[in-house]
Amino acid sequence: MEEWVRVQNERDRTVLVWLRKQVSDAAIAMAARACAQGDSKPFLSAVCRQLGLKAPRVLSQSQTGEAVGEKHLAAM
Repeated sequence: MEEWVRVQNERDRTVLVWLRKQVSDAAIAMAARACAQGDSKPFLSAVCRQLGLKAPRVLSQSQTGEAVGEKHLAAM
C-alpha cells in the first residue's frame, strides 16, 4: 500500500490500516491514482477525501498512544 500513498509517520500507518478495513485495496489504489500529481504519491488524507471517508480522530490518537506505551514497556 505504501507504494501508492505517502505514509510519513505512525499516525499515517494507523490510518492506512483503518482505511484498508473500510474499503478494498483496489479502491485505495484507484483513489490514489486519481489524486496523484505527476510522479508524486498523494497524501493519505487526499485519498480518504477522494473515497468520501474521514479517519476518526480517536482511532488515530489511541493507536499512537498504545504504540508509545508498548515501546516503553519493551524497553524495560
